[in-house]
Amino acid sequence: MAEPPLYPVAGTVGPQGDEDRLGLPDGSEAPLDELVGAYPNYNEEEEERRYYRRKRLGVLKNVLAASAGGMLTYGVYLGLLQMQLVLHYDETYREVKYGNMGLPDIDSKMLIGINVTPIAALLYTPVLIRFFGTKWMMFLGVGIYALFVSTNYWERYYTLVPSAVALGMAIVPLWASMGNYITRMAQKYYEYSHYKERDEQGPQQRPPRGSHAPYLLVFQAIFYGFFHLSFACAQLPMIYFLNHYLYDLNHTLFNVHSCGTNSQGILSGFNKTVLRTLPRSRNLIVVESVLMAVAFLAMLLVLGLCGAAYRPTEEIDLRSVGWGNIFQLPFKHVRDFRLRHLVPFFIYSGFEVLFACTGLALGYGVCSVGLERLAYLLVAYSLGASASSVLGLLGLWLPRQVPLVSGAALHLLLTLSLFFWAPKPRVLQHIWILYVAAVLWGVGSALNKTGLTTLLGILYEDKERQDFIFTIYHWWQAVAIFIVYLGSSLPMKVKLAVLLLTLVVATLSYLAMEQKLRRGVAPRQPRIPRPQHKVRGYRYLEEDNSDESDAEGERGGGAGGGGQGDGAEEEALPLGGRPGPEPAGFCRRSCPYEQAQEGDGPEEK
Repeated sequence: MAEPPLYPVAGTVGPQGDEDRLGLPDGSEAPLDELVGAYPNYNEEEEERRYYRRKRLGVLKNVLAASAGGMLTYGVYLGLLQMQLVLHYDETYREVKYGNMGLPDIDSKMLIGINVTPIAALLYTPVLIRFFGTKWMMFLGVGIYALFVSTNYWERYYTLVPSAVALGMAIVPLWASMGNYITRMAQKYYEYSHYKERDEQGPQQRPPRGSHAPYLLVFQAIFYGFFHLSFACAQLPMIYFLNHYLYDLNHTLFNVHSCGTNSQGILSGFNKTVLRTLPRSRNLIVVESVLMAVAFLAMLLVLGLCGAAYRPTEEIDLRSVGWGNIFQLPFKHVRDFRLRHLVPFFIYSGFEVLFACTGLALGYGVCSVGLERLAYLLVAYSLGASASSVLGLLGLWLPRQVPLVSGAALHLLLTLSLFFWAPKPRVLQHIWILYVAAVLWGVGSALNKTGLTTLLGILYEDKERQDFIFTIYHWWQAVAIFIVYLGSSLPMKVKLAVLLLTLVVATLSYLAMEQKLRRGVAPRQPRIPRPQHKVRGYRYLEEDNSDESDAEGERGGGAGGGGQGDGAEEEALPLGGRPGPEPAGFCRRSCPYEQAQEGDGPEEK
């Protein structure tokens, strides 16, 4: 039996014809209250429940859209860069297609732009995020990745190098905005799930510390499950296009004599010709057009499906602390011992991803089983990491140290094993070991990434700090990538030793931080200045300041006489509802409402 509708359908005839049960006429003769008044069976609690359910579904939509957009963006970038470097490595392709244009020099400068430019990102990333906002910074970053893809239609110095520099500038802002966005979505989901508790406590009462942690674990697992799939998506151009033009391993590895831990640099002795036949320009344009369409789709996902991370008034308050303070605050956060202890883990997080793509995939994989199997090794790493992102949910039942330390322990065992393994070139009997190592390394990477970002979201809950924290995290990752770029020609044993040393130091430093927190050592956090609004409107005259940040709410009346020094947004109105007289030393222009109340308007003169 179908349930009756929640509200009566307008214009329907009741059981008494044109009159309802009370005997009142219906239609044009009905009383005014019957037409404009509230429904007699209006269920406010049910409407509130439906409203917050739509809000929660909107948050889930935001998380999925941001995750899919990040996956497509990074997958297109990696796939294009990998295909471009393979084509430009072949000397026949360079001579036939580009002659004496100096393509290797262009590629080297392009890699410098991608790897070196992010070193300066700490100077401008917080300013860009606060100026554009989190969502629009994500959109701008994805757009710059799409710009890099578009320049490959015409490969020249003046197209590739400037776009690579712009891409290097966008790396840290994009991924810092992504981390901040996912954390904010977890906090908003908690607010929409516990709206009754929030109404009882009052809008100015901040939720208990760590209350959003379960949702943050789930959302970070979703995000990194998508993100690690980008490595598999990046191999589709290799699998379905470029592999058909490659020589087999007997040709490309003819002069390779040592692999694995005995290797020097990247693919020493690798043949200079890797293409049996040159791909037609028309086919290359088709592949690049598909990649460009996917990059454009990622832009549309971020633009159309991702909602704002903050309310408009919160965005205004985040900008109103002063651009000089925004510039300085990432450096001031170095005072916090928690960040200082996590810096080695930030660096290792950059090391291990680059080692999976270069050291393990090239030094152990391509060096021994050929370039035509590179894509399948990276697909194994990608699928292992994506599936293992679910293991980050172990933090729901286990202490938060367990996932992070487990991933570090797994990488420690793999690094020690690789330190003593040197596979022979052109021998396929050990290929299963390579696939197992790639999958296990992906498991450790997933535990590392989900554990670190979740830990940062739990330790730093204040919404006015999160963009600074994720900027610092991704900046140290960029520094690690720059170090790997500088040391690309080192022997494999040196690379493994540096990786091993960084991992041990990072784990010990993290455990020391947790020990300090258990002892109750209070971290020293820099003070976030109060918003200083140049224009004071009606919303800053209310007693209940809806734009007050969480940290301000805690300081709210216990700051003594320091409140006026930070800004007067929270001054209460007198009981009569009219603004009282300003203190003698506090000068500002009265707003139109105050002028009218005080009789200063022209009509009363």
